[in-house]
Amino acid sequence: MTMIESKLQDVRARVAAACRAFGRGADAVGLLAVAKTFPAEAVRQAHAAGQRDFGENYIQEAVDKMAALRELPLVWHCIGPIQSNKTRLVAEHFDWVHSVDRLKIAERLSAQRPEGLPPLNVCLQVNIDGGPTKSGVAPAEAAALARAVAALPRLRLRGLMTIPEPAPNFEATLGIHTLAKALFEQLKVEGLPLDTLSMGMSADLEPAIAAGSTLVRVGSAIFGTRPAKPGAK
Repeated sequence: MTMIESKLQDVRARVAAACRAFGRGADAVGLLAVAKTFPAEAVRQAHAAGQRDFGENYIQEAVDKMAALRELPLVWHCIGPIQSNKTRLVAEHFDWVHSVDRLKIAERLSAQRPEGLPPLNVCLQVNIDGGPTKSGVAPAEAAALARAVAALPRLRLRGLMTIPEPAPNFEATLGIHTLAKALFEQLKVEGLPLDTLSMGMSADLEPAIAAGSTLVRVGSAIFGTRPAKPGAK
């Protein structure tokens, strides 16, 4: 068994235990393996261990990996910030994007998504706790952005994504994640067809699952300590 396979088993066990502990169904929470800065071979090993969905922050790096792994049936999620000059790469290569936080980016993704591909699945990134270093639409502005994105062709609005600032304990983290869950449910009540709440990472997947996450994004707990990549885009 490879290290990655062993770590994947451990993470899956954590997710399953959290689902049991907080009354969630066994299949209620998906796992997104965040492979940013790790080579294509690491993704290949994770796929061999049964992982299908992979998250990437650095767009050009991800496109290079996709080319190296094109024979594998992988689902690619863009979870990092998107500059206007990178929207075409995202629109042409990814299956999901979690980090839409302004209409301009969504409009570019819509216009640049090839007609021969399925609609691009979109989550809006919400700065749920107002963190000064975090991207994301303000919660009060999320509904208007969601309605605008839902109306665009070749996109499919799926849900929300959050990356809150670290909190000091389980209860505080749970409280922040609960705010995102409440916003998610509010938007559904308003008629938006959302099914994905992308929330929780290696350090906080248990409180995220307790709050209602449907997809946790885990990198270091699967692939190990992440090598530094200064200046990556």
